[in-house]
Amino acid sequence: ETGERGNWTNKAEFLLSMIGYAVGLGNVWRFPYLAFENGGGAFLIPYLTMLVLAGLPIFFLEVSLGQFCSQGPLGAFNGVPLVKGTYNLTGNLPTNISQRFNANLSTIFPSKRVSPSEEYWNFKVLEKTNNIENLGKIRWELALILLLAWIIIYGCLIKGIKSSGKAVYFTATFPYVVLTILLARAFTLEGAMDGVFYFFNPKWDKLLTAKVWKDAATQIFYSLSASWGGLITLSSYNKFNNNCYRDSIIVVITNSFTSIFAGVTIFAVIGFMAHVLKTDIASVAADGPGLAFVVYPEALTQMPVSPLWSVLFFLMLFTLGLDTMFATLETIVTSLTDAFPRQLRHQKCIFTLAVCVFLLLIGLPLVTQGGFYYLHLLDSYVASYSLIVCAIVEMLSISYIYGEWFSLNRFCDDIKMMTGRRPNVYWRVTWSLVSPAVLTFILVYSIANYKPLKLDDYSFPVWANVLGWFTVASSVLCIPVGAALEVGRNSGSFLQV
Repeated sequence: ETGERGNWTNKAEFLLSMIGYAVGLGNVWRFPYLAFENGGGAFLIPYLTMLVLAGLPIFFLEVSLGQFCSQGPLGAFNGVPLVKGTYNLTGNLPTNISQRFNANLSTIFPSKRVSPSEEYWNFKVLEKTNNIENLGKIRWELALILLLAWIIIYGCLIKGIKSSGKAVYFTATFPYVVLTILLARAFTLEGAMDGVFYFFNPKWDKLLTAKVWKDAATQIFYSLSASWGGLITLSSYNKFNNNCYRDSIIVVITNSFTSIFAGVTIFAVIGFMAHVLKTDIASVAADGPGLAFVVYPEALTQMPVSPLWSVLFFLMLFTLGLDTMFATLETIVTSLTDAFPRQLRHQKCIFTLAVCVFLLLIGLPLVTQGGFYYLHLLDSYVASYSLIVCAIVEMLSISYIYGEWFSLNRFCDDIKMMTGRRPNVYWRVTWSLVSPAVLTFILVYSIANYKPLKLDDYSFPVWANVLGWFTVASSVLCIPVGAALEVGRNSGSFLQV
């Protein structure tokens, strides 16, 4: 046990926290849309393939590393000093905190068809200005909601995992209750089964395109929340001999099941909406990411007792965001308290409050009338290239540098010490070769297809794109800078460091 640092009260709290962290808004709208766009039921083949080749190995590596070290992301790489800059508090975490909480609000692209839901979203909720240079005024309704959200987050994290572990009994299970209720209700409506059939109808020719495999790998990587630091943080509070093999498999399978389950639910409702509007399902689903905040709410208004379904749906989205933020904020607090235990560990409640206030303040520009543009900018750049680079460095450093040069023996010995089982050839090959190769493919494909940022018909100015790349560099450059500092601070050769 980790003494003053603490442990999970029981296994259920850890598993629910991990599930809540991994399962997010992307499972509700992004997976269904990608499946629709990339071959329907045929998309499950590349999706499950990438789950085995990349998703599960990355997930298990981070969970076992955090459990063995009993440290947050900053301390977990003390065994590989050259890459201690992989997780840094000046890059990945604070910059991403507002983006992680506001989640995929920035990925809502209004459709060409102007619906009442879309008009309300654009002109009442956002009141968007016409360009990124014009911030406009603060939308006080959104600012107060953001304040309420941070108050709830702080209340659930006031005692660290001891309090958040209790909150996840509700926040991690409530989305499944709502999805089940919505699915049961949708199946009683005309056109629902047409939507489900459309969702699973395979288009095999799509499997021959590189984009489908790239989308599958990307969805697996982001839906499991790899490289954010949260997996390492949550698992660092496990007892040393916890069976992290079993936990990783349970969470990864649950995450994928949730994506498919949400897809069935979403398309059942879309099938009903297409029936009501007397149009084809493709034209409804084509709104893509806007499913969560435009199309789906509009479909709910067509149901009997529509206010009830709307409240349940948006409360579900809110709890999905809370779960993610519990782990993200705990990652920041844990990393700093592990780095400065004497100064911060006994003042964790006050320190957590200070972090929440700071992040609330830096999030205020995002709830201005022009904040939507900055939110889209952060979401497009920060949560993309840098995360993939960090994941590649993480896996290669553990595979080829940690302990013995070009050997996984030490890390495998560490896992055997914890679980009594030595990782087999599947884990060794995926960690050292297959998973880094898959992530490199995603990175190269993404850069090769890079286009300057746009939002609908608005093209972001050059300086905004430069700012986006600067946020990417602020994280990635910490890796070589950290390596140079370690070499300068320690005696011996480069390989010895």
